[in-house]
Amino acid sequence: MRILLVGEYSRFHNSLKEGLQQLGHDVTLIGRADSFKNYPIDVSLEATFFEKKFPNAFRQLLFRVCKIDIAFVEIAYRFYKHRKSFRNFDVVQLINEFPFATTPFVERKLLKYLFEHNEKVFLSSCGDDFHYVNFILNANLPYHMLTSYVNDKSTKKWFQYSLQYLSKSHEKLHHFVIAHVKGVIPANFDYEMAYRNHPKVLPLVPFPINVDSLQYKPLTCEGKVCIFHGVNKVNFLKKGNDLIEKALKIVEEKYPNRVSVKTAYSLPYDEYIKVYDEAHIIMDQLYGYDQGYNALEAMAKGKVVFSGAENDFLAFYKLEKTVLINATPSVDDLVTKLSHLIENPEELIDIGKNARAFVEEFHEYESVAEQYLERWCFDSAQHT
Repeated sequence: MRILLVGEYSRFHNSLKEGLQQLGHDVTLIGRADSFKNYPIDVSLEATFFEKKFPNAFRQLLFRVCKIDIAFVEIAYRFYKHRKSFRNFDVVQLINEFPFATTPFVERKLLKYLFEHNEKVFLSSCGDDFHYVNFILNANLPYHMLTSYVNDKSTKKWFQYSLQYLSKSHEKLHHFVIAHVKGVIPANFDYEMAYRNHPKVLPLVPFPINVDSLQYKPLTCEGKVCIFHGVNKVNFLKKGNDLIEKALKIVEEKYPNRVSVKTAYSLPYDEYIKVYDEAHIIMDQLYGYDQGYNALEAMAKGKVVFSGAENDFLAFYKLEKTVLINATPSVDDLVTKLSHLIENPEELIDIGKNARAFVEEFHEYESVAEQYLERWCFDSAQHT
């Protein structure tokens, strides 16, 4: 099959592409490199001209005066320059309903071309969109990615990216995309919850992880317990980094001779995965009900990860062993769980081993690619 993957977050589509290629399929990945993370893209639509010194200065000035990012013009230009190579694929998957991160108007124009020239287009639910943001704000959840904003509206500037999806223009884009895709495929329980009763939802498919490229290194109990905290400044409050920092400060003061904390900010992907190699514990996020992509890659390397591991996740995988630590938005809870591991470092070895086995069993990239092929080949009549 010829498959077109549109957009990239956290290396999700790169790993899916590698799994599909292992199965013999012809796969092209187009889109942008997800900001500083700089993921590989086959056909890049990044606005490189407006990243240069003088064009960027003009871009910033125009944005301050008119609130218009002229770089979107270059992204659209790059799309139409390559448009003939985006036709007649057997399957197209959008990573999000806003995969090019331009404006809703521009997105509709670009996506309309893909819909008109490809028969089967699917939507992955693995990030913010109109439906998901509305769901978490209106569902009776104990916590979610926008909890900090709900509790303190003065933090609104930290949540602008998520809150933009509530606008009328994004609502229009959402309905446009949903009308044209064959199905919506949730990538974990956070998104499955939101789309559970949606007429076009398909069964959840876990994130694909290229376990062949992530070396497993068994943990040891020698020396200090090393904790790594990787921070994306854009998502600082959304991921609970403020609470993580408070908890880590308490732990450092409580165990000055038994723990070492490393914090890194907004690193490119290749640097990020190298920095945490010597860590025992990875602090991921506090407001999720399942793991994100970075957490799963760390688990594949045998790290003990603090991330979402709520009841739906545990029940779905029928887990009897601890494969990660459920991280909740509570400083006291974080300190208690971290203290236990620091005082009982032998448990780190078993959890790290279980983590790798879990990823190999449920997230191995070829087996996940096969699940995507099954979803893409379903009888679309039952969802129309």
